[in-house]
Amino acid sequence: MKYVKAFEEFIKEGVIRKVTVDKERAKSLILESERKNDSLDENLEKIGVKDANANDYVEYCYDIIMFLIRARLYSEGYASRGLGAHEAEVSFARNMSCNEKEVLFLNQLRYFRNGILYYGKRLDKEYAEKVIEFTKKVYLRLKSEFD
Repeated sequence: MKYVKAFEEFIKEGVIRKVTVDKERAKSLILESERKNDSLDENLEKIGVKDANANDYVEYCYDIIMFLIRARLYSEGYASRGLGAHEAEVSFARNMSCNEKEVLFLNQLRYFRNGILYYGKRLDKEYAEKVIEFTKKVYLRLKSEFD
């Protein structure tokens, strides 16, 4: 997976722009991330992971993490838009508690999720389990940054 540009580059390009701090929007995104994480846990317990539902879990995990990143963006007065917006948000994970390896994995997750939505990409149980493990590790750390 390719290197993810620095967050500042996305600001220069206009993909990230300064906006008024929006604590309510940030709070809403945190709550939605919590809700999706709880739902993920429930589905894992009741249904488990199979090739047939791997895409669903990958999308869920992507949303859980990205909602927390977007919440931080809004709480610091930033918003993304247009081509490259999701990559810019991934880049911002460096400004949180994600190391470079995690940012690269998150970017890969972004790429595969895009493949699911727009190109009919099918992922397997093995990859979904890897994404779930990553999400469980990163979710608590990112969420603790808001406490």
